[in-house]
Amino acid sequence: MKKVEGINKRLAAFQKRIEVYRKSPNSFFKEILLFNPDEWQANVSNDIANHRFVSVRSGQGVGKTALEAAVVLWFLCCFPFPRVVCTAPTRQQLNDVLWAEISKWQSKSLILKRILKWTKTKIYMRKHEERWFATARTATKPENMQGFHEDNMLFIVDEASGVEDRIMAAIFGTLSGDNNKLFMCGNPTKTSGFFFDSHNRDRSIYRTHQVSCLDSPRTSKENIEMLKQKYGEGSDVWRVRVEGQFPSGESDTFISLEAAEFAKSSIRIEPIGRKLVVGVDVARFGDDETSMYGRIGGKVVGQHHHHKQDTMVTAGWVLRMIEDIKVKILEIDEVEIRIDDDGVGGGVTDRLNEINEDRRLGYSIVPVHNGAKAGDDYYGNLGSELWGDIKELLEENMSNFILGNPGVLELPDDDKLVAQLSTRKWRMGSNGKIYLERKEDMKKRGLQSPDRADAFVLAFAEIEGDAGYSFGTLSY
Repeated sequence: MKKVEGINKRLAAFQKRIEVYRKSPNSFFKEILLFNPDEWQANVSNDIANHRFVSVRSGQGVGKTALEAAVVLWFLCCFPFPRVVCTAPTRQQLNDVLWAEISKWQSKSLILKRILKWTKTKIYMRKHEERWFATARTATKPENMQGFHEDNMLFIVDEASGVEDRIMAAIFGTLSGDNNKLFMCGNPTKTSGFFFDSHNRDRSIYRTHQVSCLDSPRTSKENIEMLKQKYGEGSDVWRVRVEGQFPSGESDTFISLEAAEFAKSSIRIEPIGRKLVVGVDVARFGDDETSMYGRIGGKVVGQHHHHKQDTMVTAGWVLRMIEDIKVKILEIDEVEIRIDDDGVGGGVTDRLNEINEDRRLGYSIVPVHNGAKAGDDYYGNLGSELWGDIKELLEENMSNFILGNPGVLELPDDDKLVAQLSTRKWRMGSNGKIYLERKEDMKKRGLQSPDRADAFVLAFAEIEGDAGYSFGTLSY
């Protein structure tokens, strides 16, 4: 009985404080959620309370998801019959990250546990399920964002760089009321689109913030130092992941971070065809990584990475990955394995050829020599040409999107792969041909060997016959 009376007293006190909380989200955070915001979180929440449109670009791990969750609960509790719509480019980001964070903070508050009901896709005011709620909607099509009309409405867009402009336009068109608000937040991975414009040409419409990991008490200084050592302070990866700045589009970087991030965040395609193509990059040294990717059409359907294993073990992992893919995808008629045959890769090629013949597997084993002559006179060697194929496919993704056509290549959700693809530089040779930066020179810049990127390129590039080798031709 005393417990019930205590909760009722807290609810009564909460009701008396609502007018204060509407104007001061930080008071709500501290008193109801027991959440003490950092200075930047406090400044952003004040802007959300006093302005309709707020946009935040940030590095990783600064506490943006916690702020988004706190803002959802603040708006839901402090305004009558609100609609709060949370969205993100992927279901994983929305449900596993943001929605789980909302649950965490709601469950910490005795008052919010009493007045709100949380489910996997919706959190609502008890006894008002139909008109007083927050909901999670994946940013996959504009109609998911339409049909919401209330005096008190808030859209929260997480990882906003990855949300398509047509979806952002649908959201923006919905916000017609005086207390209809938009809060965008994310890593600034693209130099175009709605989110980019909010910090540039449309900046007068928004209250904007830039949050660096270097200034945040929440970020791991060890992780920041690791990123500095791996990618360098001047790289686009450093700018985006640490400083919360848009990529500069370094003129000597071969593949742009924007194109790689777009293929990871915005392209969703199904494996089409019955041919499995495997790319294998075999580690040369102890610190390097042996990597392999299997793809069907434009989609990765399997991958494996390991350190410090001999060529026999690597050959075994290639065959194991293929068998695992065959279990998941039954209709595979043809298997082609491309191996970086230079150095220790030759041992993997030899072993796979032996097993292929002994077991009569019927696989096509393709040794690739990156230093061989390119088929395209534009490039100085085959390895540079193969990377050029991936560059073209990634740029084609973005062009197709503008024209309303489907994408051709989807990158897996792997920041290490994205970083390796987007940090390798190029140079123009005295013969007028393009050469990719050597791995040795990347290491001199403090970067890791781009082993995952090389394996990915082997799997996806358009490889044609050269120097007597039997190469397959890819189709998309």
